[in-house]
Amino acid sequence: MSEGRMEALGYARAACDTIMRKYEAEKLPPVDRFHYHQGVFLSGMNKIYSLTGNADYFAYIKGWVDSQIDENGNIKNYDDGQLDDMQSGILLYPLIDNTGDSRYQRALDMIVPKIYEFPKTEEGGFWHMRTLPHQMWLDGLYMGGPICAEYGYRYHKTEYIELVIKQILLMIEKTRDEETGLLYHAWDESRSEPWADKETGCSPEFWGRSVGWVPVAITDDLDFISSDHPEYKKICEILCSLLDAVCKVQSEEGRWYQVLNKGGLEGNWLETSCSCLFVAAICKAVRKGILGAEYLRFAKKGYEAVIHSLEWDGDDILIGNVCIGTGVGDYKHYCDRPVVVNDLHGMGAFLIMCAEYCRVSR
Repeated sequence: MSEGRMEALGYARAACDTIMRKYEAEKLPPVDRFHYHQGVFLSGMNKIYSLTGNADYFAYIKGWVDSQIDENGNIKNYDDGQLDDMQSGILLYPLIDNTGDSRYQRALDMIVPKIYEFPKTEEGGFWHMRTLPHQMWLDGLYMGGPICAEYGYRYHKTEYIELVIKQILLMIEKTRDEETGLLYHAWDESRSEPWADKETGCSPEFWGRSVGWVPVAITDDLDFISSDHPEYKKICEILCSLLDAVCKVQSEEGRWYQVLNKGGLEGNWLETSCSCLFVAAICKAVRKGILGAEYLRFAKKGYEAVIHSLEWDGDDILIGNVCIGTGVGDYKHYCDRPVVVNDLHGMGAFLIMCAEYCRVSR
């Protein structure tokens, strides 16, 4: 086991243990809501459980899910009009595998078809929310993609695989900037939003974390898409092109900026969660043989910068400079967003990074 792998696992354990000390599983925020904040963090924790076999981590994941579903497998409190409230369903797979409890299968079989039927643009791209008609946001690829890809693979439902592939191709088509290769945060089919370019429909900026979700989602999706699929090679090319563009805007310090391509402008700042996501995606793409190993130097630089930025409060790890979350806006809008320490966005992205850094360091 390499030194880098051992070090990354140590940091990951510290992050898991920090949150477990702070919150009982059922009290993870937002309390009594089946939501991606918990889903991102617990997805990361599940990756660390897979690497360490620490039963406390699995029990914690199970404890939160059990607090969110009833004895019949009904999810108690979620909004099926938001893709953000679908992502946590990804946690049901390891629970099905490790317990055999039919409640988890019933919950999965309830939530995944709702994603399949989610409102779409005229060309078939997911709206981000029912209350945001005609808008596709990059975040949606992560919220709805991997859960559907795994469902299609496990249960031989090819329509779900095709749905995931369509979402990837449409999102890239609508949001990719030809000059930089980066992706705009959102696209408005109607061109009616104040932020939407009247010709392209795109929002004006490349927001770090939204871009970060895309390669993380795609690398997870590719775990379940056959290499024989006619679009497999194209998706791999899309992934490589995006990660190459991302590497070109990495800061000298090693992390990435809140607005990716404007590091030198007043107000911009280095954002930790997107940096973790980019490191994770590069590592996984290299590990899967999709991206050349020469790109690991960007991942190593990013990983080391994130680690260098950490602070400690006794045994508790402090992961800061994480954007609290945001809607779509202009440059000032993104730069003015508050930062937080140890929110579940940042913790989850950090765990995903540590897990992938471990795997590629074997």
